[in-house]
Amino acid sequence: MTNSAASHLLPVFARVDLGFERGEGAWLIATNGDRYLDFTSGVAVNALGHAHPHLVAALQEQATKLWHMSNLFKSPDGERLAARLCEQSFADFVFFANSGAEAMECAIKVARRYHASKGHPERYRLVTFEGAFHGRTLGTLAATGSAKYLEGFGPPLDGFDQVPHGDLDAVKKAIGPHTAAILIEPVQGEGGVRSAPHAFFRALRQLCDDKGLLLIFDEVQTGMGRTGDLFAYKRLGVTPDIMPLAKALGGGFPIGACLATAEAASGMTPGSHGSTFGGNPLAVAAANAVLDVMLKPGFFEHAQKMSLLLKQKLASVVDRHPEVLSEVRGEGLLVGLKAVVPSGDLVNALRDQKLLTVGAGDNVVRFLPPLIVTEAEIEESVQRLDRACAALSGDKTKRAAS
Repeated sequence: MTNSAASHLLPVFARVDLGFERGEGAWLIATNGDRYLDFTSGVAVNALGHAHPHLVAALQEQATKLWHMSNLFKSPDGERLAARLCEQSFADFVFFANSGAEAMECAIKVARRYHASKGHPERYRLVTFEGAFHGRTLGTLAATGSAKYLEGFGPPLDGFDQVPHGDLDAVKKAIGPHTAAILIEPVQGEGGVRSAPHAFFRALRQLCDDKGLLLIFDEVQTGMGRTGDLFAYKRLGVTPDIMPLAKALGGGFPIGACLATAEAASGMTPGSHGSTFGGNPLAVAAANAVLDVMLKPGFFEHAQKMSLLLKQKLASVVDRHPEVLSEVRGEGLLVGLKAVVPSGDLVNALRDQKLLTVGAGDNVVRFLPPLIVTEAEIEESVQRLDRACAALSGDKTKRAAS
């Protein structure tokens, strides 16, 4: 007999004892009716907030038409979504998947296949960076390279050479006759909202051009407006050859995409990759609806304005509470607060103030509001942060006194 109160969900998440029944814009309503300001956005997924009317209408309409028909047949709406993504980016081709990890797997396969199709199957290795996070499949875990994620799953997949983040000399030393590509996030999200100087990305592009390598930007978290432009590479002024997307692409509906130039994708032929559910009509309808909203004039200007406001106000809280916080970092509305106290304590204290945030590496707490967040909601979040810091300062004082 099992305990009827026990969960049958595989215990791989340390879930908070808090459930939600609905959402409105930047707010989540708990099962007990309490309202929480959501600056987690499903970990950078709900870029248009909760229950956005245009997304709701698009999914409701599609749900009455067609859910799935497989990739054995043409997909007019999928063609339209791919064309729009290519029109807004450097890419010539798009492969649709269901998640960021799958989009990332496709990117790795495209890079390896490119060299194999040119007569160099030995060129299969990717240079990656410490602090990166690329996903939870065996391939993307190996690309991530973090011992805590790899432990217990056997030998990691071969083909990844990890170097310190931002270290150009280390990158040059890691490149050899077996190197196929360089893989990097424009801003490390899980790694602690860390970025390298723009000059570093320009140098990576030059290295790839000089040595016949492909440059892959993992924009699963940074893409779809999170850093203030549709794609973060536009802010860097450096164009990759391959770019995986996911998270905010469907506004909350699962969809991933791998974008590539015609040259980078030249090794991919019928049968070389596939997905049962990738690009299904519901996901495509959601992603097309997200683009409808994001491509309207003024959308990114609003996100950039809110980013500036949030960072300025967070900096003032850092000044007031140096015993709790030490630094504001990030691009657009991918904002990190480096904590002095354990970051988990800050996340908990913020949740007590009904503000939802998410931790990251390097003792950082991420503020990831929806891109439609208002000035009033930013102000509200900062007041809640101030109260959380005051509570944590009081706890530290009490502990010191005892």
